[in-house]
Amino acid sequence: MLLAIDAGNTNVVFALFEGRTLKGRWRIATDPRRTGDEYAVWLMQLLEIRGVERQAIDRIIISTVVPRALHNLDVLSRHYFGIEPLIAGQGAASYAIDIDVDEPRSLGADRAVNAVAAHAKYAGDLIVIDFGTATTLDVIDFNGAYKGGIIAPGINLSLDALVGNTAMLPRIAIEVPESSSVIGRNTEDQMLIGVFWGYVAMMEGLIARIRSQIGRPAKVIATGGLAVLFDEAADIFDAVDPDLTLEGLAILAERASK
Repeated sequence: MLLAIDAGNTNVVFALFEGRTLKGRWRIATDPRRTGDEYAVWLMQLLEIRGVERQAIDRIIISTVVPRALHNLDVLSRHYFGIEPLIAGQGAASYAIDIDVDEPRSLGADRAVNAVAAHAKYAGDLIVIDFGTATTLDVIDFNGAYKGGIIAPGINLSLDALVGNTAMLPRIAIEVPESSSVIGRNTEDQMLIGVFWGYVAMMEGLIARIRSQIGRPAKVIATGGLAVLFDEAADIFDAVDPDLTLEGLAILAERASK
């Protein structure tokens, strides 16, 4: 079995694969100070609950946008599984795609892995939207080349900035507004309209601009925790693929094994 580890700015996600079939996933808050031993205690308990023997895991691949977390994940792999992990974008797990931007080395591993997975799963020109700590929009052409993209504050970051820099605005939950009206009748509704529908309008506008610049039809693939929430309220995605990054890691590991 493959253990795929995706270390993001907010969470580290651990996923088990048999081939490209996802068998289970767990997440823990990202903390660069968390040691390999701490990861091991947490993960071994979850594997035991799932009934998975440690020895069943024979490959590990790691992707991270938090450089300080890599060492401790490497310790977890080597000391507790006896496996030298693949690192996404390096060696046998290289992306093997054309990264057609000014500074290819600056592209985050998660975005490159998304590009690999999206091109493997969907045909034609693609716009991949990943709702994470930041919201990213990435353009992959019909040949699988990464052409560039957009980085915007994640919706939770936007809400944190709004609440944290005002004296009287309350903390609210991000959800689909109950009313279709965009004229709020109280403070909480007005905040939710501004954050939620404002974010939808941003995505609609950016997608339209990207499509216009591409000059060809382009599918919009959404991933990340809030993709389903936005998909419920607005017709802006052609597909919602919550496990796109993890599947990209499985594809890289499969290619490396060959």
